[in-house]
Amino acid sequence: MRPGLEPPALVPGDPRWSALADHLPDGLVVAGADARISVVNVAAADIVGLGRSELLGRDVREVLPFSDTTGRRWWDLTVPWSGLAVRTGHRERLLVLPGGVEAMVTARYVRPGRSQPVSSVVLQLRGTLARRRSENDHAGLISTVAHELRSPLTSVKGFTSTLLRRWDRFTDDQKRLMLATVEADADRVTRLISELLDISRMDAGRLEVRRQVVDVVESVRGQVRRLVATGEDEARFVVVTPGAGDPPLPEVWADPDRVEQVLANLVGNAVRHGAGTITVTVAAQQERRGDLDGTSAQRRGISLTVEDEGEGIDESQLSMVFTKFWRGARRGGTGLGLYVVRGLVEAHGGRISLGRSGAGGAAFHVELPSSTPEWARD
Repeated sequence: MRPGLEPPALVPGDPRWSALADHLPDGLVVAGADARISVVNVAAADIVGLGRSELLGRDVREVLPFSDTTGRRWWDLTVPWSGLAVRTGHRERLLVLPGGVEAMVTARYVRPGRSQPVSSVVLQLRGTLARRRSENDHAGLISTVAHELRSPLTSVKGFTSTLLRRWDRFTDDQKRLMLATVEADADRVTRLISELLDISRMDAGRLEVRRQVVDVVESVRGQVRRLVATGEDEARFVVVTPGAGDPPLPEVWADPDRVEQVLANLVGNAVRHGAGTITVTVAAQQERRGDLDGTSAQRRGISLTVEDEGEGIDESQLSMVFTKFWRGARRGGTGLGLYVVRGLVEAHGGRISLGRSGAGGAAFHVELPSSTPEWARD
């Protein structure tokens, strides 16, 4: 474009803002420092049931008199223009307009500087369809959790009641078997609760990673020992580590409990849903990454691959494996384990992917950076 022919810059109140905002899937309403609406898109007008001409230039507090679900006037609670100067907005919540119109509303307060008066209030609106989807997700989670908890708790209740009432009628071996079953079911409940807590933390952005030096190879071997102790054939597992001519493993700083959780899920899935030999390979990895000045640097880390010789996962399902509630063709389980695994790996700055092993089974590939803290470097 020739100099002098550039289109004029957009300024607050320019009608082209609303035209651009019409491409957004969610409703958008922007009010200025005087609380008057300067931008409103088609989606927002449809959600609140008013025409754009009825909204533009009007005081947002008067034309959109939102109330919370207890009937309190929302604008009196939020007071963005005269409230605390440190407020930046509100998380999404269900609000109601006169006539029973419901909307999921997220508010952001824009300030020209820290502790400065609000220059704009940006509202993102979603309709009741989004609310119903959210409620269905929560209902599905509650139903899944209730089902998964009932089975082990029924087993625990049955065996403990039997032992308490008929202790003398069983041999030591029978008692040991029943107690071992109770312990396994209690571990299952504990894992489920841990998954739910982790999902809650990940969704809220509060997942903590406590880094220290982790011996990943020993963690892998520990998982194998635990599975063998529960009755799995030791010959089914192969652990591959760097040989004499291979690059040595770098020191890895990670949360040992989280690493154990990732390994337990991946190796446990291979045992339950795979077949044949399960191979766990740990190798050193060097990843090139571009820098702003055009040079490249090395980020050392490790790669961890868990493979089996089963049927694998259909390619049409590969993109869904790490989502909530995915079970594929499997029965049972919460469908939350791999979602949690991905969150834990990414919390360490790593990546996880899924492909096929050489034998046709599933192959989960995890990359973890060494992430040595600055204070621990030479």
